[in-house]
Amino acid sequence: RSVDIIRQAKKRGVRITCETCPQYFTFTEEEVLEKGSLARVNPPLRTPADVEGIIAGLKDGTIDVIATDHAPHSAEEKARPLTEAPSGMIGLETSLAATLTALYHTDKMSLPDIIRKMTVNPAAILHLPTAGHLAVGAEADLTLFDPNEEWVVDPEQFRSKARNTIFAGKTLKGRVKYTILGGEIIYRGQ
Repeated sequence: RSVDIIRQAKKRGVRITCETCPQYFTFTEEEVLEKGSLARVNPPLRTPADVEGIIAGLKDGTIDVIATDHAPHSAEEKARPLTEAPSGMIGLETSLAATLTALYHTDKMSLPDIIRKMTVNPAAILHLPTAGHLAVGAEADLTLFDPNEEWVVDPEQFRSKARNTIFAGKTLKGRVKYTILGGEIIYRGQ
């Protein structure tokens, strides 16, 4: 319903933006039964129909951005009972691969559209004229990746200090090889 509200507002000319995160087009509320508090996110995971609504919103442009929802929590915090654990999960290290797995490798979205929603669109919304694209004079911020490499998510291998991810143990397809920030390599993958 939220996607429909945003869609209608945009049709009426309301200046509004919308984002989603990989967990919302990958998982349903059933994941809570398997992962417990690791699957506690805000807004909560919903039904298969909601997942399809998110994907439709991404495809038709209602949803402008795919974000990471990087919300690190300690193992102790996420080990609390579901009703007491904080909402959120880390998403920085799985965002691209989770998106490629759920949308690109299932032919639901093209690679250029995915990249636009993860780079160009956020930069435009935030009025960052030298970010989100390649051009002379633009910041040399790049992520080089192999869209077809499969890997199993092992949170113990993350660079992040947190390990709270719903993607733990999942096989994803697409792997970051290098991250370049300001022309300097800041991450070199496997």
